[in-house]
Amino acid sequence: MSNMSETKNTQVGFVLGLTGGIATGKSTAAAVFQQYGFPVIDADQVAREVVEPDTPGLQALVQAFGKEILQKDGQLDRQKLGQLIFGSVTAREQLNQVLDPFIRGKITEEIVKNKATHPLVVVDIPLLFEGHYDAQMDAVAVVYIPESQQIDRLMARNQLTKQEAEQRVKSQLSIEEKKRRADIVFDNRQTKEDLSDEIKKWLSFNRFL
Repeated sequence: MSNMSETKNTQVGFVLGLTGGIATGKSTAAAVFQQYGFPVIDADQVAREVVEPDTPGLQALVQAFGKEILQKDGQLDRQKLGQLIFGSVTAREQLNQVLDPFIRGKITEEIVKNKATHPLVVVDIPLLFEGHYDAQMDAVAVVYIPESQQIDRLMARNQLTKQEAEQRVKSQLSIEEKKRRADIVFDNRQTKEDLSDEIKKWLSFNRFL
């Protein structure tokens, strides 16, 4: 059950960070907020936008990794970039260092733009705690299922073996730790309809609806 304590008096510009683990249902939760008319800033989408052709973000990547990461049309060749950073902790850290200022800056820009006109702005960030984005949020909500259920859902969704699913889950901050650090917990152990109802109750309780 979600935390039904009143998070904050409703006012223009409440920023809710939304996170979860792989296959916990975070995207489903984000879609519920959108259905009620609240803007959702998708960090993964922002990460794609900051490396579009002719952007400073892509130029910075080329400086760091070379022109071979570009396709002939100027688009980022994600496969080649992936090959460069695969298996290299140093290269992955370099990639994060290069892109983080652009991603963080764009997210901040979108927050400022949307909070001026909406009572609630949702920021969907898979690595919210890992990236220390929680400091920018008025509250953080986690979409929660136990790790065992997380592994089962990931196996079914991505056709993975149990070992492969466990490796992916273990590569992230544990869902239990995210639950411990979150202000609000949306329990997604049951159906999508149950999750939607829980979010609606939270929105109503905090007078966003």
